[in-house]
Amino acid sequence: MQFSNTDVTKRWWIELCLAIAFSAVPTLVFGQASPLLTGAESLQTNIIAWLTPIAIIAVMVLGVMAMANQISWGWCIAAILGIALAFGAPQILAWVRDMFAV
Repeated sequence: MQFSNTDVTKRWWIELCLAIAFSAVPTLVFGQASPLLTGAESLQTNIIAWLTPIAIIAVMVLGVMAMANQISWGWCIAAILGIALAFGAPQILAWVRDMFAV
């Protein structure tokens, strides 16, 4: 099948117009956010919501036990550092990514 020059020119103009239209509306070109990332953020939010009251109660119990000399203060400090790492994980991860330009 032979194409005439006018058919090729028309097709070229149509492709050019579509490219300009799609580049003007980048949300149509790139689509939505990743469903995996949305699910991970939702999971992180739920875990933080569950851990908050548990961490508060754990710090109170560890403090009372350490004051009563039932456990070592080292365990209390280690638990508090672990809680700080658990709640500060997103900020620490962002800091490391910025540091290594990932």
